[in-house]
Amino acid sequence: MGEKKTTTGEGLGFYKEYVAGMMAGLATVAVGHPFDTVKVKLQKHNTDVQGLRYKNGLHCASRILQTEGVKGLYRGATSSFFGMAFESSLMFGIYSQAKLFLRVTLQAKRSCTVLFSSKLHILLLSCFIVKGTLPDDGPRPEIIVPSAMFGGAIISFVLCPTELVKCRMQIQGTDSLVPNFRRYKSPLDCAVQTVKNEGVTGIFRGGSATLLRECAGNAVFFTVYEYLRYHIHSRLEDSKLKDGYLVDLGIGVFTGGLGGIACWSAVLPFDVAKTIIQTSSDKATERNPFKVLSSIHKRAGLKGCYAGLGPTIVRAFPANAAAIVAWEFSMKMLGIKRD
Repeated sequence: MGEKKTTTGEGLGFYKEYVAGMMAGLATVAVGHPFDTVKVKLQKHNTDVQGLRYKNGLHCASRILQTEGVKGLYRGATSSFFGMAFESSLMFGIYSQAKLFLRVTLQAKRSCTVLFSSKLHILLLSCFIVKGTLPDDGPRPEIIVPSAMFGGAIISFVLCPTELVKCRMQIQGTDSLVPNFRRYKSPLDCAVQTVKNEGVTGIFRGGSATLLRECAGNAVFFTVYEYLRYHIHSRLEDSKLKDGYLVDLGIGVFTGGLGGIACWSAVLPFDVAKTIIQTSSDKATERNPFKVLSSIHKRAGLKGCYAGLGPTIVRAFPANAAAIVAWEFSMKMLGIKRD
């Protein structure tokens, strides 16, 4: 992604980036939740010592459709829609604002030999916004990575409870090993029962694994996305196709999809550990993601640590492509100009 050029008034309307992020989250769930349900079931059942085993993602999906219909693929989607809308709004908004701040800071350090005070940084940022211009020097890892990791760290605290509810709802299908009398009636019932039985800390079970996944995953995602988008747009600089909506759509699909695949390929083991920790009915379950992964590796090998890889990768491309397309087009509709 070419670095964003701020325009007059954009600094005052920064909330628009959070609105655009919310639209990206809704698009992600609408497209990707069925794949996520299959992934969670594979991670839960195919890593258990005993119980049901699915041959692969296709076998799992067909079982869900046969026994529960399409509704089964969207089990737990309610909490996911709310969670992803809020989480994605924060992620994209914080990422954009953090990236802008770091960029201005580095520009100031590059231009001057003295250290500015925090007040002068703010004044400098305001001046850039009023003037409506920041030099575009391409994507820079020292800006992208910390911005993405900071956003990932913040959203992990929001995402952990909603994902716990989502995962516990998703494993309750017809093939579930969970007894009927212990199943939750709704996402709200799941949240209430979790707090009642495990305390407030129970709803944040799997927090460490979520934090690791979000920090590393978003760093990989935005790095791949930014560089791909920047270089594609650079090649189209003198082309008549540069400002076409279909071209923007194609670039969004391509860069978002590949960014998603790279992200999930890198952090899937943390996601497996998170699923195991969050869906366990035993309060004494190990919560250290590295120890959980070590246990899974001893029991099921490297394949166990990447349980659900198939549906995750299949989901990663369309879900993240939908997120980026929704984000970019929402920003255009809201008047946020980008290269």
